[in-house]
Amino acid sequence: MTLYAGRGPLSRDPAGEFFPAVPDDLVFIEPHPRRIRAVRNGRNVIDTESALMVHRRDHPLSYAFPVAEVGGLPSEPVPQKPGYVRVPWDAVDSWFEEGRLLVHYPPNPYHRVDCLPTSRGLRVGIGDTVLVDTVDTVIVYETSLAPRLYVDPAAVRTDLLRRSETTSYCNYKGHATYWSAVIDGAVVADVAWSYADTLPESAAIKGFLSFDDTRVDMIAELPGGGTGDCGC
Repeated sequence: MTLYAGRGPLSRDPAGEFFPAVPDDLVFIEPHPRRIRAVRNGRNVIDTESALMVHRRDHPLSYAFPVAEVGGLPSEPVPQKPGYVRVPWDAVDSWFEEGRLLVHYPPNPYHRVDCLPTSRGLRVGIGDTVLVDTVDTVIVYETSLAPRLYVDPAAVRTDLLRRSETTSYCNYKGHATYWSAVIDGAVVADVAWSYADTLPESAAIKGFLSFDDTRVDMIAELPGGGTGDCGC
């Protein structure tokens, strides 16, 4: 997730506008004074508080390190910042920011997750079967993404849901478990997901379910009248 993701300010479809317009090849680089560690074969191969954070279009968010900090690791120079290099994410076994294990990409310091209780309605069905029909929901506003509704499983026909083998990870919410619906013997895969053990910033949706509007019939009372983007 970066400033370029979703409808972020530097994305190809920003929610707002710049005056004057920013160039397409704009790169934003900033100090990131947190302890960053890269571990390979059980030892720290990077351990620094001198990292930079690089935001650039069509690339995942990345760290940049002083050349002297990366030793013999694979790297590529950062053209906009002489003396700094990027290290491929898979060049090491694991990455840590302070004490948090990172997965897939660095967390974005501009990314925010607000989980707010609301009375916005959510109705989810498959054919003639209703899985959810409630106004007791939690709305999640997440930077650069469309808002989504989550619901307590007590309001869901969980007897019709079966855990699937699909999983995903979000640096802001944690590991997602996916659920398929089984109705009259027919399986509709991955209609919902939940976070059994959320990260602290998303504790309000721990164990709650959100539904994929591309796989179910869904009416969600969301800002602007939309149903929200698919995804966790």
